[in-house]
Amino acid sequence: MKLRKFTILALAALLSLPMAAQKRKHAKPKAKPAPVVEEPQEDPRITNMREMTQQIVIIDSIVTNKEQLLAAIRLSSESGKLMPTGSFFHNQQPGCLYINEMGNKVYFSQPVDTLQQLFTSDKLGNEWSRPQRLAGISEGISEASFPFMLTDGVTFYFAGKGEESIGGYDIFMTRYDSRSGAFLKPENIGMPFNSEANDYMYAIDESNRIGYFATDRRQPEGKVCIYIFVPSETRKTYDGTVYSEEQIRQLADITSIADTWGDGTERNAALERIKSKYNATTSTPKTNSNGAASTEKYQSKEAKSLYPELLEQQNKLGIANSRLTLLRQQYHMANTNGKKVLKSEILKLENEVFDLNANVKQLDKAIRNAEFKSKNQ
Repeated sequence: MKLRKFTILALAALLSLPMAAQKRKHAKPKAKPAPVVEEPQEDPRITNMREMTQQIVIIDSIVTNKEQLLAAIRLSSESGKLMPTGSFFHNQQPGCLYINEMGNKVYFSQPVDTLQQLFTSDKLGNEWSRPQRLAGISEGISEASFPFMLTDGVTFYFAGKGEESIGGYDIFMTRYDSRSGAFLKPENIGMPFNSEANDYMYAIDESNRIGYFATDRRQPEGKVCIYIFVPSETRKTYDGTVYSEEQIRQLADITSIADTWGDGTERNAALERIKSKYNATTSTPKTNSNGAASTEKYQSKEAKSLYPELLEQQNKLGIANSRLTLLRQQYHMANTNGKKVLKSEILKLENEVFDLNANVKQLDKAIRNAEFKSKNQ
């Protein structure tokens, strides 16, 4: 009896094995844990720089070929002159040169072991002194170019690459120490002037309170965007209690220049200064007691709304004419191949000037007609 009972239990155990295996076969596999993706951490310098973005008014922007960068920056004679290093020294040396308003001192870049470095030279009588490399700016800077000196002869701007920059070229500011004969350690001027792209050629027309700087950000190969802005004597940053983090990010990146205009008063005043600077042929608007441009001379709402656009077109026309003059000068000095390249650029720019002239005349006529209509209603 015991043997029979044991046999029955053994058979029951054997029969249960396939059923257990079948259950295991159809059981749902355990889900694999999701891979942990680590978010890339932003460079703390960029984060801190964005939080300290300087509040400025950007008047306008121009996109042009990099070769035409210097020609597009219009400085008054009191603020000196910018030109290619090779043009000044009559050679093929690449680089950028700034000559002061007196015409007796230059700052320029030229290659040293393939990297651009900054030098200076003084005019002694009718000759220029032997170039001397600028002292004091090399700390944290491996390459430097695009020099500009304010009229005080002390405040100096340039573009530098190295451990102190957050992109390629960044814009730096330093001051000349006459006691040591060297410049102080350069400071990165921050956002919105600098970005993770190349930012360079910071220049100020002090007599007209108009500033310029160039950038490669969001530009195709071979193009550069020049921002025209209102320089300020004191640095003011955006208040984090007034502006959201996203708003400050967009202002730092210059997502829209219109976001910097505020009520437009400061921008319109700057546009008027630009118009006067380029000796525009249209009538000069009335100014208020502070010398700021005003549309009070117009009664028509349409005329008032068209006037800022007219000033912008006049500004672009002045810059285009300046570029055209430089290209024509380069054409006369170029070889046969160079003339072929310049010819197509000159023809293209002449068409641009023609269109801008037409726009200016059309806007001026529309403003006059709107004003005439308003006065005779």
